[in-house]
Amino acid sequence: MLTTKDPRLAGRVAFTYPNFRSYTFARFFIVVALEMQSVAVGWQVYEITNRPLDLGYVGLAQFAPGFLLFLFAGHAADIFNRRKLLMWCYAGYGLCSALLLGISWRAPRSVHSIYVVLIIVGVCRSFSFPVSRAILPQLVPEEHFANAVAWNASTFQVASIAGPALGGVAYALFRGPEGVYALAVAASIFSSALTLRIRLLPTLQEAAGKPVSREPVSLRTILAGFRFIGEKKLILGSISLDMFAVLLGGAVALLPVYAKTVLHTGPWGLGLLRSAPGVGATLMAIVVAHYPIRRRAGLTMLFAVAGFGVFTIVFGISHSLVVSLIALFMTGAADMVSVIIRSMLIQIATPNEMRGRVNAVDMLFIGVSNELGEFESGLTAQWFGTVPAVVLGGIGTLVVIGLWAWLFPELRKADQITVAELMPK
Repeated sequence: MLTTKDPRLAGRVAFTYPNFRSYTFARFFIVVALEMQSVAVGWQVYEITNRPLDLGYVGLAQFAPGFLLFLFAGHAADIFNRRKLLMWCYAGYGLCSALLLGISWRAPRSVHSIYVVLIIVGVCRSFSFPVSRAILPQLVPEEHFANAVAWNASTFQVASIAGPALGGVAYALFRGPEGVYALAVAASIFSSALTLRIRLLPTLQEAAGKPVSREPVSLRTILAGFRFIGEKKLILGSISLDMFAVLLGGAVALLPVYAKTVLHTGPWGLGLLRSAPGVGATLMAIVVAHYPIRRRAGLTMLFAVAGFGVFTIVFGISHSLVVSLIALFMTGAADMVSVIIRSMLIQIATPNEMRGRVNAVDMLFIGVSNELGEFESGLTAQWFGTVPAVVLGGIGTLVVIGLWAWLFPELRKADQITVAELMPK
């Protein structure tokens, strides 16, 4: 095994562990599959209905299951075998892609069957999100966990770049969504096989030979994640800030409308637009991996989210593909700073036996900001028009920043991200 004594290897030490490699590549391919599929679904739905509101329903269909199941999903991640649970989630994604492939072969004139499949996707996501994050600390030793988190974020963003671009190209190449869905099926199968190779490291309790107790299912244990986050005001402020900022400022759901009616481009252009935030996020993740955020973490997060709002406004008023790509690139870079700070806060402060439930609550916040944000974007675009909806959302993000800086002084004053700082004062 490689060692961190060589400074050239220290930056990628997490990849010297086979479990982390299997986990990372499995997650990479499943994210690529889902992002490809997202481009195909968005373009297909808009071609069938030509209504922005229906793109909002795409997000709502995937958000609703997570909203209803997140408490049970988080507890499942804490009481069941996490490796097997993650493998079945990836297999479920493959089944959904196969169903979308079958629906597309029938050339549907209605989007209702597509929405049904997206609901199943949402069910799989409600379980895969908390378990995939809860499993990460058991893949590498504690001293290399920070490196694993940085690379986990980076590879996710690379997949977020590659997925939409490949989805747009494949949609155009195959002249329809069928080729995209077939590729997503293959990627899901490969991810499931890689997940089977993972062998989790023992926890400190298991390494000491002590029996691991599993809390019985009850209302108290199910709600433990809420109580934990409620007690950690710094964590609560950071994840709620991210939620409301992206909820108001997200424009991803409206990209098919922008591509077709504002920027006058096709599926390939939509793929580039979907990839641009991921490019910015990936480069920012690499920068943060080499130059970690050591001081003024709270103010850094506030300024980053402010940048997200400003560049959302720039994207909203742009009629140039180049300017729009730059604006989306910058929103991704700004959002990655927020994501890294929030992820480190949660993972450092949460004990292993509660990670599933705490990450499930975080999943709810993220789902509200992403999937419900897509519905909000579609609805406001239907009411006010596409461009006003995006611009008003960016302005709303800036308002939220000022309000959160006042409501959560712990966030504004946060300096170093350490266990000591996260403990109640």
